[in-house]
Amino acid sequence: MIDISRLGLGCMGMHMGNKDRAVDTVHAALDMGIKLFNTGEFYCGGASEMVLGVALKGVPRDKYFVSVKFGMLPKPEGGLYGIDVNPWHVKARLTYSLHHLGLDYIDLYQPARLDESVPLEDLLGALRELQEAGYIRHIGLSEVNAETLRKAQAICPIHTVEVQYSLASRSIEKELIPTAKELGVKVLGFGALAHGLISERILNDDKALLRFSPDNLAEIRNPIAALKTIADEKGVSVSNLALLWTMAKYPGVSSLIGTTNPDHLRESVEALRLTLTKEDIARIEAAFPEDALQGFSMRTMRFVDGKMLF
Repeated sequence: MIDISRLGLGCMGMHMGNKDRAVDTVHAALDMGIKLFNTGEFYCGGASEMVLGVALKGVPRDKYFVSVKFGMLPKPEGGLYGIDVNPWHVKARLTYSLHHLGLDYIDLYQPARLDESVPLEDLLGALRELQEAGYIRHIGLSEVNAETLRKAQAICPIHTVEVQYSLASRSIEKELIPTAKELGVKVLGFGALAHGLISERILNDDKALLRFSPDNLAEIRNPIAALKTIADEKGVSVSNLALLWTMAKYPGVSSLIGTTNPDHLRESVEALRLTLTKEDIARIEAAFPEDALQGFSMRTMRFVDGKMLF
């Protein structure tokens, strides 16, 4: 059975339009023993932080751990202008997050991405100042490679590296996971469902496949169907099997589940009570090759002078 403390609630989809349901989901998570709540200052233009703040109001501070990503610059209509991790601005960005969340400090604070034009030493230096002032407890990084993680750890202690990790995105297994283990850095995976693409709805919902050409529909659906066969044997959904795989393969890796539905959260937590053997893991990976889905990865995003490159 998976240690529930390794599961975190991703709060990207929380906003004022679903505030009551999102608050119920946070409370359900707390009741089930989930302590990690992962948000971003830019999620829903700051609304995610505000909703999470409402949900956590009155909850003893030692009962939860809040992780906040910063730096992305969202457009009103959706999408991104770029990124701002200028060390001079980091302290102001933190101030907004503290007020949105209603907190005196944030447990884990991390840039959502790095800007290649901003020296890592300068950025981490600004975060260390905030840490020493007591406004953040731990410093993290997101979507960096093993080389960058090693460089950062030599500058200051890195608590967690948050990275995309799913059946369709396993590149971190080669270098990043071993390096993090060597350095004593925690690994937190997001996107376990490949942003909704590893799901049974792919089998019968053409709208879920709009990003793929009609010629590739069968190719996309075949691995999902193969996963469903295994999921049915285990008595869980395809999505929950994929989530379970991310946590079962490497005992030190934690994972996020993004939902604003308490029932969905309960189903996922119940699925995590299953145990996957090495044989199960090998069978799942054979059913769903790493290259089964193409074109969804965000790891290719790069930023220079605040501008997004691909």
